[in-house]
Amino acid sequence: MERAHDAAQRPAAAAGADVFAADAEIGRDLARVDWTATPVGPPERWPQSLQTAVSILLSSRFSMWMAWGPELTFFCNAAYRRDTLGGKYPWALGRPAREVWAEIWQDIGPRIDTVTTTGEATWDEGLLLFVERSGYVEESYHTFSYSPLRDDSGAVVGMLCVVSEETERVIGERRMATLRDLGSDPSAVRTEQEVLVFADQQLRRNPKDLPFTLTYLLDSDGSARLAGATGLPGGHPARPGTLPADGSGVWPVAAPAQGESVLVPLDAAPFRDLPAGAWPEPPTHALTLPLLRQGGTPYGFLVAGLNRYRVLDGAHRGFLELTAGHLAAGIASARSYEAQQRRAEELAELDRAKTTFFSHISHELRTPLTLIMGPVAELRTQLAGADACVTDELDVIHRNGLRLGKLVNSLLDFSRIEAGRMQARYEPVDLSRTTADLASVFRSAVEKAGLDFRVDCPQLPEPVYVDRGMWEKVILNLLSNALKFTFDGSIRVTVRAGDTHAVVTVADTGVGVPRQEMPRLFERFHRVENARSRSHEGSGIGLALVKELIALHGGTITADSTEGEGTRFDVRLPFGAAHLPQDALVPAEHVRAVSADPYVQEALRWLPDEAAAGTRPAVAVAGAPDAAGRAVPPGRLLVADDN
Repeated sequence: MERAHDAAQRPAAAAGADVFAADAEIGRDLARVDWTATPVGPPERWPQSLQTAVSILLSSRFSMWMAWGPELTFFCNAAYRRDTLGGKYPWALGRPAREVWAEIWQDIGPRIDTVTTTGEATWDEGLLLFVERSGYVEESYHTFSYSPLRDDSGAVVGMLCVVSEETERVIGERRMATLRDLGSDPSAVRTEQEVLVFADQQLRRNPKDLPFTLTYLLDSDGSARLAGATGLPGGHPARPGTLPADGSGVWPVAAPAQGESVLVPLDAAPFRDLPAGAWPEPPTHALTLPLLRQGGTPYGFLVAGLNRYRVLDGAHRGFLELTAGHLAAGIASARSYEAQQRRAEELAELDRAKTTFFSHISHELRTPLTLIMGPVAELRTQLAGADACVTDELDVIHRNGLRLGKLVNSLLDFSRIEAGRMQARYEPVDLSRTTADLASVFRSAVEKAGLDFRVDCPQLPEPVYVDRGMWEKVILNLLSNALKFTFDGSIRVTVRAGDTHAVVTVADTGVGVPRQEMPRLFERFHRVENARSRSHEGSGIGLALVKELIALHGGTITADSTEGEGTRFDVRLPFGAAHLPQDALVPAEHVRAVSADPYVQEALRWLPDEAAAGTRPAVAVAGAPDAAGRAVPPGRLLVADDN
């Protein structure tokens, strides 16, 4: 360095100064060099070939340096000074290239010898070189070519290097790959432990930037426990399993717990024999970075061993902070997922408790209800000729008993479905005829309401397997719903054949369903508030039960509704029995009596008194008079229910 200082004190020689005129700044520094003390001699004695090479070098805006003569005297241009030479400028000018790049001569020396001895150029792409240009040994990458320089006689006397430094690109891509891998978020990563294991796998793949890492999570008492590690083997003094809150451990705890990063020199006893990662020497410093939590105390902190061959500048620190940020985000996501899982389990347990409650309460209601309905039926028979006020009161008791029985049975159906105890018996039926028969039960109630009732059920090409009892509940619930919300127009029931399934449609011209309510239409216990209807009573379980029963048949139900125009329900049931449990299939049975009384009685109760007082629906009711007007004694039936 003294040589450059002395040279700077001497005035530039006038002779030969035009050689450096191509670049004023670099040329001025070149002119100050005491060239007489170098093998190339004073500029005014330089051969034309050297003067031309220097002129080309200085006039180029691409990064170049050259070496000339027996000692390979060093020259460079402004671009090379800016991009590569760093703090060695202007000391390097006029010195032997072996001195300028002493730290990498073992790498570039043989290449230069090849050029000067063979006259053939070399090429290297992204070559790693450990240079000392900023006061420390630095990791750098260069793409360059060495070409021969010839004197006036044509002999090779030097070398021209055209170089592009790739350091920022190579390191940037390497760091970006780590961040990308950390953020890849594979679907299998869900729990906190899985997140930490996955993060360690990604961090371990970049030993150049992260020679070692330790992930500590903070506990409620302020201490920290080791949750992940890379690079450092188990049992190493720098890898303790726990860190006390008082700061007496190997790594600081208090500052990261407050959201602060700490640069830790690795010169104490616990840091001996640290791993070097991908480098020849271990790191000299580590950085602790908090794993920040939004609006709360950090989850913990990351200890990152630093690449000793890169300065901890803004880009380096930013990479480490983003790494810690990915870890924190993964932990936050995992804890949120685990909290959701716990919440889901709690809700599932609550749902099971609710189902058990409904099952028990339904059984408790069914027994006294049966004991009520039996005597009521006998009283209706015995008092058939009594005053109208008496028979009317008995009819009210009977209708509401049927209504309550319908509700109890629906709750029992739900509890059986959820408990997996709903026993279905699927038999091949003529779905068109079965559906038409069920619809006919409602005809009197629909017509008494002043509505047009259209049933169009042509025969299907093949039978459909259904559980008759379940199918009755499906159709009767849909018809009951249609009548409840339709005041003018019609109710329509159709059956059609699709390619692989039968389609049963129940449509009305009623009040319709608001658009915002459609997504919740089949939810249990959900009712459309303030909807105009014949009755404001209801449990909100009818459509939900319909959907569950159809699902047991391997079918689907969809709804389409326009407020003020009506609603349409389409039920699709597959043909054949391949989609059903084979052990639940039974041969076709005789058509059983339709148990529609609760549905029709409730529908008649919605109508005005003069309509309800008319002819009752043609369904079998215990105690009703026969064709001759005689009261038929009610039959007695013992029901044993083990559900």
